Amino acid sequence: MASSDAQMEKMKVRQNYRNHWHTDLLRAPQSDPLFCCFSLWCGPCASYILRKRALYNDMSRYTCCGGYMPCSGRCGESHCPELCLCTEVFLCFANSVASTRFMLQDEFNLQTTKCDNCIIGFMFCLQQVACIFSCIACITGNDELQEAARVLNCCSDMVYCTVCSCMQTQHKVEMNKRDGKFGARPTAAPPVQHMSRLDQPLPPTIAYAPPQQPYGYPPPPQQPPAYPPPPQQHNGYPPANYVLGGVGYPSAPQQHNGYPTTNYAPSGAGYPPPAGYPR
Repeated sequence: MASSDAQMEKMKVRQNYRNHWHTDLLRAPQSDPLFCCFSLWCGPCASYILRKRALYNDMSRYTCCGGYMPCSGRCGESHCPELCLCTEVFLCFANSVASTRFMLQDEFNLQTTKCDNCIIGFMFCLQQVACIFSCIACITGNDELQEAARVLNCCSDMVYCTVCSCMQTQHKVEMNKRDGKFGARPTAAPPVQHMSRLDQPLPPTIAYAPPQQPYGYPPPPQQPPAYPPPPQQHNGYPPANYVLGGVGYPSAPQQHNGYPTTNYAPSGAGYPPPAGYPR
């Protein structure tokens, strides 16, 4: 009971996934026609290849039916995973395809589109209707019902094989995307560099185009107006009568060859001339 509740909880979680498959079931044959034909005529082999690839070719991680069935982990997978996988894809082909699909969905948060759900639901409904007609035909023994049951069984088998083939192709395309086999450019090797020579002319200057503003974004904010330039200074000193904090500084007296004039008194007292020298 707990296992079934856990499975139902996982199904509800998958409905809230945000990512989408790289291709849907309708366009899967166009994405990889060769593999679609291969999976149509040899479905178990394709399921074996895809499951092993989904496990990143690490069979030590293999669990029967991907761990989504009650028998998972109880079939001796750790001793011989390749044999167990072969048994799964041949005896439980539908479960093997579904398990690979669930593994990819849980790994990449992939949700199934409404169109894919309709196709899968139509396949299940057609199988149920064919089974019901077969049971009624066996009980009543009516030849017309038996013929209708055979036609429905044939149609349901054709739809089942076609949908499984498209589904496995969808899985392969998704893993191609995961492994970077398309859509990403390979990194090119840098060109050979040569040392510049003195006689080699300089390359022309190439001007870069101004950056374009992305569509839908607001324009960049305008720069504030320029501030007024600071007052001119003379050799790093303030000019004459430069007022600092409300106090004016007097200009220095004129000097002669870098020496102060006679009787220059910075503190208000004059210095007398030295003795022996004329005034």
